[in-house]
This record gives sequence, C-alpha cells and structure tokens, in this order.
Amino acid sequence: MQHYHFSLTLAGVTSETPELEDSLFASGCDDGLVCFYGKSVYVEFDRESENFAKAVLSAINDIESGGSGATVNSVDANLVGLSDIAGLSNMSRQAIAMLKDGTRGPADFPSPVQRLKGISPLWRWADVAEWLHEKGKLSSDLAANARQLEIINIALQLRETKQRQIIECYSSLLANPLKLAEFCH
Repeated sequence: MQHYHFSLTLAGVTSETPELEDSLFASGCDDGLVCFYGKSVYVEFDRESENFAKAVLSAINDIESGGSGATVNSVDANLVGLSDIAGLSNMSRQAIAMLKDGTRGPADFPSPVQRLKGISPLWRWADVAEWLHEKGKLSSDLAANARQLEIINIALQLRETKQRQIIECYSSLLANPLKLAEFCH
C-alpha cells in the first residue's frame, strides 16, 4: 500500500456549515484536513491505498456518503501554470520555463490549452506529466496518477452537468468524421 496526497474541492457545504469537520471525520475522512478558501471548502488527503484512483474514489465515497450534504466538484488541479508544474515535478520554475521555450532539452513541450494570449497560460497536467516522464524527469507513477486525475475530473464534471446529453451528442459527432461533416453542412 502507498500513501497518496490529493485535494478534493467540495460543493453543497461552506465554511459556515455546522459540524462539517466532525461529519467528515465520522464518515471516514480521518486522513483528510478540512481547509477553507473564503467560504469554499476543500479537503487535503494523505490516503493509503493500492493505487491513486482507488484512493481518490474512496475519499469521494466517504465524503458523499457522510450525511453532510457535501459533494465533490474536482480533484486537485487539472490545469496548471508554470509554477504549478515546477512544484508538482520538483523542478524550478526557471527550468520548466526553459523546457517550455525549448532553450533546454527538446523543443516539443506540450502546448498550453487555455489563456494562450495571456501572461499565464495553462496546460493539462496529464499532458505535461506524460511529457516529463518521457524525458526522464518524472516517475511513471506520477505520470499515470496525473492521467487518472484528469479522467476522474472529467467524470465529476459530466456527473454535474445538466447538458450531459448534448455533450454525449457532440462527443459522438467528433468521434465520427462522416457524421460531423454531415452535421456541419
């Protein structure tokens, strides 16, 4: 068994929810630290499990079955900036910036996915972690955990959206070029 560190962002509760900490502790979150950002609530876990996905999913189950009214919105950060990448990879921000710019190592760093025009672009952590692993700068376990994190976050987003059927329709269209072409014309 290994220990996994991760944070879960909660909905349905605030920093003012009575007896929140006691409720979460009683539901099995004795390995989590309840934290607040303003009125928002997140729980930082150090959970022992067979693998990362089981650690995260068991924590989600413990939170949501505890009777506090809390649901889980997300796991850690799926989108990351250069400083986040540096912290997650135990490298300096300068080293990451040099890898991104191609002044150090191969010039094939993953492309950012959001805020490309801004001063703080964002990358998918799973893409960067996989790239860093391929370059020998991150362990295979951390890269695999990053991919699991992305998948669990997508599942949480799909669970919460009221437009799930539309998303499934678009996914089907995007997966089938002939249907997509027919739809667009």
